[in-house]
Amino acid sequence: MAKHPLPRVVIVGGGFGGLAAARALRNAPVHVTLIDRSNHHLFQPLLYQVATATLAPGDIAAPIRHLLRKQRNATVAMVEVTGVDVVNRRVLVDYLGRPDTPLEYDYLVLATGASHSYFGHDEFASFAPGMKTLADAESVRAKVLKAFETAEIEEDPSKHGDLLTFVLVGAGPTGVEMAGALAELRRFTLKSDFRRIDPQQARIILAEALPRILSNFPEALARKAQARLESVGVELRLGQPVKAIDEAHVVIGNETIPCRTVIWTAGVTPSPAGKWLKAPIDRAGRVRIQPDCSVPEHPEIFVIGDTASLDQDGKPLPGVAQVAMQQGRYVGKVIANRQTGRPVPQPFRYFDKGNMAVIGRGFAILDSRVVKMSGLPAWLVWAFVHLMFLPAFGNRLRVWTQAIWSYFTRQRSSQLIVDVRSNLEPVPLKVQLSAELRKVV
Repeated sequence: MAKHPLPRVVIVGGGFGGLAAARALRNAPVHVTLIDRSNHHLFQPLLYQVATATLAPGDIAAPIRHLLRKQRNATVAMVEVTGVDVVNRRVLVDYLGRPDTPLEYDYLVLATGASHSYFGHDEFASFAPGMKTLADAESVRAKVLKAFETAEIEEDPSKHGDLLTFVLVGAGPTGVEMAGALAELRRFTLKSDFRRIDPQQARIILAEALPRILSNFPEALARKAQARLESVGVELRLGQPVKAIDEAHVVIGNETIPCRTVIWTAGVTPSPAGKWLKAPIDRAGRVRIQPDCSVPEHPEIFVIGDTASLDQDGKPLPGVAQVAMQQGRYVGKVIANRQTGRPVPQPFRYFDKGNMAVIGRGFAILDSRVVKMSGLPAWLVWAFVHLMFLPAFGNRLRVWTQAIWSYFTRQRSSQLIVDVRSNLEPVPLKVQLSAELRKVV
């Protein structure tokens, strides 16, 4: 790739942090190259709504090129990063089938996000998919809808229970929101669509190894969320770890549950940025960064978002979108000030605007510095905030229109099963307990 006369800022990752950093540099005397292996920016907080057929993939994503189309100092490259040559200041990418193609930088911003963590049980991955990408969400949607379709044509009623049992592992915001959306899908959207089965007989089980759901929320709000889940028919298994999963069963504590659909909504693991940089990392594998978000001994390299580890007031910053966005804007300011000779900004400090979680139609919980609330008022705040933070005006318009339609009709516009040719293909109805499960049971 050709050299550029301006200082070269390479940003790896087009998520919340990477996009915020690129936009913060729009008036800086630098040339920005934003790298991502996908061509789109994804609004991950609404990913579960794609998985439960409420929204279409295009409603919560927008092409990165479109979002940066008016920023003349920015270039977008859809390539996959394979490593970083720190000594020679080069990012290594898989370019047109040529691995480890070098791309030089003067400043490097790593905003590479996180992927699923199975806490040492990687064998669960083929049976319990997670959701981090649009492809993941579409696969989960297909798996959920196929379960109802398969049950409809299954002649043996004794097998309907296995087919229509959905287990979600992890009761953080994603798991809670997914459980609430599945409950609505079962109770309202699909209730009149089938002739041989009753969708309302489907079981939704939310498993959590900790003693309560939503551990990052105050206990009082978490209790209200739990009461809401139970009121819509979600079964909770708290304080019991998932010990084993295969294609037909889940073992939670000492309970074996026949189940064909398991969705992983538990932990995450950071990208391999620490290995690329050979930098200090924390126990979770995140890069330990300086107060200005730079890597120790490398002031030209910044790490932000889920890949970074930074303490504030004695506690590590959470892996949420607001942290990534604020760090992205901060790093953009640091680089711009260096290039224009302005004073260095004060050390980064995260401003916590609060946490929200929604449980179905018309109910949410809100935890902020100013107010703590639950129910319809919190849901209205949740809806407004998420609508405003969608990446493009077209996304906001489509989601608003769909939200109004769904609220009054309880119908969903994206009940499509797309064959994605993944590991989520339907499993045979006749299966045996795996050796792992036989040991546990």
